[in-house]
This record gives sequence, structure tokens and C-alpha cells, in this order.
Amino acid sequence: MTTPQQPIGSGFGATTTADEVLAGLDLSGRLALVTGGYSGIGIEAARALTKAGAVVVVPARRPDVARDQLAGLDRVEVGELDLGDLASVRDFADGFLASGRGIDMVIDSAAIMACPETRVGPGWEAQFATNHLGHFALVNRLWPAITAGGRVVSVSSTGHHRSPIRWDDVDFAHDYDKWTAYGQAKTANALFAVHLDALGKDSGVRAFSLNPGGILTPLQRHLSIEEQVEMGWIDEQGNPLNPGFKSPAAGAATMTWAATSRQLDGLGGVYLEDCDVAVPWVEGGPRSGVKDWAVDPEQAARLWTLSAQRSGENAFARQGG
Repeated sequence: MTTPQQPIGSGFGATTTADEVLAGLDLSGRLALVTGGYSGIGIEAARALTKAGAVVVVPARRPDVARDQLAGLDRVEVGELDLGDLASVRDFADGFLASGRGIDMVIDSAAIMACPETRVGPGWEAQFATNHLGHFALVNRLWPAITAGGRVVSVSSTGHHRSPIRWDDVDFAHDYDKWTAYGQAKTANALFAVHLDALGKDSGVRAFSLNPGGILTPLQRHLSIEEQVEMGWIDEQGNPLNPGFKSPAAGAATMTWAATSRQLDGLGGVYLEDCDVAVPWVEGGPRSGVKDWAVDPEQAARLWTLSAQRSGENAFARQGG
């Protein structure tokens, strides 16, 4: 069976940085929206994109903190947005739409990971609601501003290997497990890109998902030192132990490549890894590549329907999306 999940030989790799994938590109006049763009790999992407000439809009739950973190960067704007609050998502999106500007790149990087059981909205599990539903609503609400030739980049992770969508209990009404919930949310990030690409490609907008790699960032804030030591990530003094971990600059590379590279022209709906198209996961193989359940078009369409019902947002309702 053929699959678009085949490397294209980009020439980049696991240690490539965001600056390196953007080398020689002039992004003057382009606008990128980067959620989570004031921390971890998000701020590295924002730095690289502004260095290449782009205007970067950073929606932030804590706008004052974001402005402090981004101080000194040119062409960066900060707005207020809480992805766990759909009213906040709508307010931000409507405010941006009122500006009349177009968006060339959306990078959905913000996330929470392995948090204690938390409920948002009408009792939704927080990781699914924040990591997936918030971004789903944001992109659909902003759709009129996303320009032809634009790209939407959904940041997943190898966490998607932990769980498919749990259709019988998406919100973990029973037996909450923080890692399984994170895995479901990361699978949702990948499936979002699959169906968005199918719906948006005729308008000239392509979507991608990706694994940025393992990086020590504030994403680990819900994990104790003891948990991270037990997983072999750090020693008891907090020093990194895993040689496979990337620097934040390298962790930001695949998403900036996805948002800008002409090497991806004509492609969409695929899962990326180490600045290339990832291979399908092989039974018994290492935890890399993409699992079938994260790129399955039927699962993606089913998730889209659920997400549209929950969020009240669907830019493609007239197309049967």
C-alpha cells in the first residue's frame, strides 16, 4: 500500500536548527501566528521567523509574561488568548479578523502535558480541550484570514504513540491517566492536520503535523524532578541525561520548516519528524515515525465532526466538513 508518509530527502536532520532551515529565506511581508510563542520551542520559532523578516503574532494566556519574554524582538505582537476557554479564543480571533490582515502561517505550538486531572468548559478533559479543541476553534475562526498559499502547522509529538482517540471516553470520565490523556491529545493534533488539509487544499492552504523531538522546556512543569529522574531525562541535579534530547533551537526547526519550506510544496496532511516527512511506525520498532491511528482519514473526519460540535466552529460547514 502506498502512503505519502515517505521521507523526501530534505537534507536536514535531527540537529538542524530553526535558523538553519530559514537560512536565505526572506519572509518580509509575511505574518505568522505562533501559539506558545513565548516559551520553549515556540519562542525559538518566533525568534527565527522574525530574524527572517516575518511579523509574528503571539497569542498568550499570560500576555504580560509573553511581552517580557519577547522583549527586544522586532516585529512581534502579543495578544490575549486562553486556549482552554473558547470564549477567549473567539475574542482573540475576532479581534484579529477586525484588523483586516492576512495570515501566512499558523503554528499551533502551545500545549500542556501530563497534568493532574483537570476539567475545563462543560467538564472536558483539559489536555484534549486545550491542546486540540482550542487550536481547532482558533484556526476555524481565523480561516477567513488565512491566505492562499498559507500553511497550518499542528505540533504533535511521539506522545501520540500512547493512545488513539478514545471514542468511548474522550474526557476520561473513568480511570484518568495523565500520559494516556496527553497521548490522545497529541493524536488529535495529528488528525486535525489530516482533515484540515483535505478540506483546505482546494483553497491553497495546506496543513501538517509533526514531532518536534524531545526537548527540556517548561512543558515539563507538571512533572516532578523525581518523575523525570525515573524516566532517565535528568539527574537529581536537573542536568539532562538523554543524549537524544534536542536543544530548543533544534526543537523549533521542524515546525519552522513545515511553515515555510518550498520542499513541501504539493504535500499536505502528513506527519513530519526531524525536518522531513516521517515514515510509518513499524511494529516492534523504536518509538519514532507515525502510528496509523494518527493519520487515518476516517478517524480524522470523525474527530473533525466531534470537534465542530463541541466548539461550535466549522469554517467548512457548507463543504460538508
